[in-house]
Amino acid sequence: MARTLPLPLLLIIAVSAILTPTAVFAEGDNQAGPKLYVFDCGRLALDDVSAFGLTNEETDAREMSVPCYVIENGGKRLLFDGGLPLAIAGQGEQTLPTGLRMTYAVSLIDQLAAMDLTPKDIDYIAFSHFHFDHVGAANAFTDATLLIQNTEYLAAFQNYESNPVFDYSLYSKLTTNKKHILNGDHDVFGDATVQLISAPGHTPGHQVLLIKLAEHGSVMLSGDLYHFKESRTLKRTPVFNTDSAQTLASMTKVENLLQTENAELWIEHVAEHFDTLKLAPAYYR
Repeated sequence: MARTLPLPLLLIIAVSAILTPTAVFAEGDNQAGPKLYVFDCGRLALDDVSAFGLTNEETDAREMSVPCYVIENGGKRLLFDGGLPLAIAGQGEQTLPTGLRMTYAVSLIDQLAAMDLTPKDIDYIAFSHFHFDHVGAANAFTDATLLIQNTEYLAAFQNYESNPVFDYSLYSKLTTNKKHILNGDHDVFGDATVQLISAPGHTPGHQVLLIKLAEHGSVMLSGDLYHFKESRTLKRTPVFNTDSAQTLASMTKVENLLQTENAELWIEHVAEHFDTLKLAPAYYR
């Protein structure tokens, strides 16, 4: 005859079957909200900052960081900004005819691979704008849904031949991607934790990203709303912006939102700040 286990032992076994480590982790992970991963996607160096609306005496910064970000939330992933062109990764310093110097040690694709991720594991891609130092890895993400402002889509995909600031070859493969064309702010995951904020002016459809992290607190990724700390304090705009007045209006909008959300502003190109951040596979939550 089969032996019957004591009732207390049966209860322990039943509870253990429900509260497996996987189940507990999954529940806790969902409750914790999004995770923000930061990647080093290159450096820019220059001798003259006057094109950015500043004098060389107003800032001593001559190097700019070029980050990429992946945000995980509810089993989905968003890539925000794609860094310098993949072709220069591992090639040492490259100098453009303008004198701008570029370095890129390890490509974003290789950094993702070190986390056992491939471009196919990215569900959504969004770029603050389509300048070359923000879409360098774009062509690798042809399976993701592109989140793009309508004005940026028209400029970068429909009228790029008349917009020399866009290098169509860096993102041409995205023409066949599924696209979500936006006309303003957008809730990426549908739970108000990660929001694209329309902030035009640098380019026609420039956007920034607000992330509400449960432990670290809210963070706003600036795109190129600002390039240097002094760009923000002095409210200066680059000479190559699409619309300076529109940029200033976007600055006001974002600064008000920073106060409302009690959020930090991470100016993406400020190398001094970037060098204080923890990089993937570490993350912010």
